[in-house]
Amino acid sequence: MTLLPPSFRALVIGSSGTIGSAFVELLQADTACSEVVGIHRNSEYPIDYQNPETIETAAKELSLGAPFQLIMNTIGVLHSKDWMPEKKLANLSSEQLIELMKINAIGPALTIQHFSKLLDPKRSVMATLSAKVGSIEDNRLGGWYSYRASKAALNMLIKTAAIELARTKPNAGFIALHPGTVNSRLSQPFGGEKIGRPALDAAADMLKVIQNLGIKDSGCFFSYSGEKIPW
Repeated sequence: MTLLPPSFRALVIGSSGTIGSAFVELLQADTACSEVVGIHRNSEYPIDYQNPETIETAAKELSLGAPFQLIMNTIGVLHSKDWMPEKKLANLSSEQLIELMKINAIGPALTIQHFSKLLDPKRSVMATLSAKVGSIEDNRLGGWYSYRASKAALNMLIKTAAIELARTKPNAGFIALHPGTVNSRLSQPFGGEKIGRPALDAAADMLKVIQNLGIKDSGCFFSYSGEKIPW
């Protein structure tokens, strides 16, 4: 039995971003999805990882419309106007490490804490965007210290939450998803507009992975291709 039922309601967190908005567009056109709700920093129920209290508040507001069979968290950060991924150890700064941990690990962990309560206990999936560079085993190039570390931390948080929540929501799955290189603002400084694919294609690939998940897949890390990525 797949975790995602044939008919489902979806919640997309970070729906104003490139991948988040693509998911909303994709799900709105999917006849299996009866409703899709999107939230972001400026939505009716705002969620902003710079203000962690908004996570619990948004979850409480949306609980009135629960349950959801699919919750997709697309929030993440790689760079800003002030800094780029570090190429070497000498470039490390506490400010950058703290910022990426806040957005890429702490925010998503608190989102799982509060939004997992909105999942349908009968059958449901909560997927969080991670990145292959967060795989410790797969790290062969080095660099990108803060981003790698924040995604590795995220992966551990997802795995740990999946183990605990299996006791109270045995038919809900929690996974990390690698979207691949997407043509987006996040990837643009690294040639994403040349080597990346459209966000709608990436969302379609990831939805296909989600649609094929079974309960044994909870707590795993998947690529958009369906391949399991080593931790």
